[in-house]
Amino acid sequence: MPKLKGFEFWSNTLKSARFVVAPMVDQSELAWRLLSRRHGAQLCYTPMLHAQVFVRDANYRKENLYCDVCPEDRPLIVQFCANDPEVFVQAALLAQDYCDAVDLNLGCPQMIAKRGHYGAFLQEEWDLLRKMIMLANEKLSVPITCKIRVFPEIAKTVKYAQLLEEAGCQLLTVHGRTKEQKGPLAGVASWEHIQAVRKAVKIPVFANGNIQCLNDVEKCIQKTGVQGVMSAEGNLHNPALFEGRNPVVWEMADEYLDIVQQYPCPLSYVRAHLFKLWHHTLQVHQQLRDELAKVKTLDGLIAVNQELKLHCQKEMAQLKEGEKPKGGLPFFHWICQPYLRPGPKETCKENGNSGIEGSTRGKRALEDEEDGNSLSKNKQKKKLRNPNKTFDPSLKPKYAKCDQCGNPKGNKCVFNLCRGCCKKRAFRETADCPGHGLLFKTKYEKNLLWKSGQSSLEKIEVIAQQGEVEETLLIKEAIDGVA
Repeated sequence: MPKLKGFEFWSNTLKSARFVVAPMVDQSELAWRLLSRRHGAQLCYTPMLHAQVFVRDANYRKENLYCDVCPEDRPLIVQFCANDPEVFVQAALLAQDYCDAVDLNLGCPQMIAKRGHYGAFLQEEWDLLRKMIMLANEKLSVPITCKIRVFPEIAKTVKYAQLLEEAGCQLLTVHGRTKEQKGPLAGVASWEHIQAVRKAVKIPVFANGNIQCLNDVEKCIQKTGVQGVMSAEGNLHNPALFEGRNPVVWEMADEYLDIVQQYPCPLSYVRAHLFKLWHHTLQVHQQLRDELAKVKTLDGLIAVNQELKLHCQKEMAQLKEGEKPKGGLPFFHWICQPYLRPGPKETCKENGNSGIEGSTRGKRALEDEEDGNSLSKNKQKKKLRNPNKTFDPSLKPKYAKCDQCGNPKGNKCVFNLCRGCCKKRAFRETADCPGHGLLFKTKYEKNLLWKSGQSSLEKIEVIAQQGEVEETLLIKEAIDGVA
């Protein structure tokens, strides 16, 4: 069949999907996608997959896509992160028979994306992106789509979107935040940027950002004119968001756990989903938060979920008439509802910082300062396990640094380098470093000696063979003389 493009692809293959579940690392797995589809989602993305790993590792392909085949899980878009056109296309070719389109991630703002040079950190490399999308559009039997973040300038964002469209992108998802807007600095997504992109391109556009309830979806579509709206955080806290409902948490949690038993996934995924669903309740029942973090089996997670459910049902039974939710929540904590990320000042206050600028506190609150103990919770746990462990920087041993890379050098290294740098130099110069156990010179000399020994043996053999021939000739002459 001919490959559908643009609006034809959106209306026929994606069935004019308006309610979309975002690609979420370790969170938009098959079980969660099926739960979301049962409650209003019309299109889902896989978690972001690493193209290079997908190409070289058969187990990675099996665990993340091939074993997740389910007739109910369509339409489906597979998302890859990549920075090499050939690798991206190879991965997409391996995935195209299991999905309805392949998406290139150009929106991930996390540090791992910066180190790996993919996601939103490719948004300035327009020539590379053009090549990647053109090659994928040429080679694949399914459409290529992209998910991007915006630039601060609307005009540059529009040019960026038009470049992707010209290269062959058939559907564009625009997250209305810049790559710097993440975590406590996320702020509000700009629907103005999304609206400008929608007006400038001739392909379907999905909007992403500021979606906490169904009313937000309708507002976004009216404001921006997009074809669909994608939700990530809102969907994780309320899978029934696209139904316009706010069910009790255990309804969603129980249904999700039932699906997981049918379509298993790593325990860490299940735990993370329960933490999101029960987020507000776990602020009230802290002891169950610790239990949820510690259990190591699916049955254990189901048991904690059941205990949370019983606690909430007990609280519901004891509610007084006219009683309102606490903590500034719109609903009682056992109801699925949005989680609003605190801004930088609120985060500082939560960490006991009172919003003071220039403070050097970390993300977590520092506790027990009156006892002179200013350790983070993680370090306090380590201290409990090993009371003799010290976290005082002044007492830590000081290591001399490698002359080249700054890592600790080997104490007995003849070049004053770390092992990695020493190995390169010793190989280059055919030298030895006993301190690191590197014997390139010694092995080279032994090899030469062995080769010279081999040549001597060969000469001896040749001489011996010549002697045998001469002896044979003399015997033959003697026999002839007698005859």
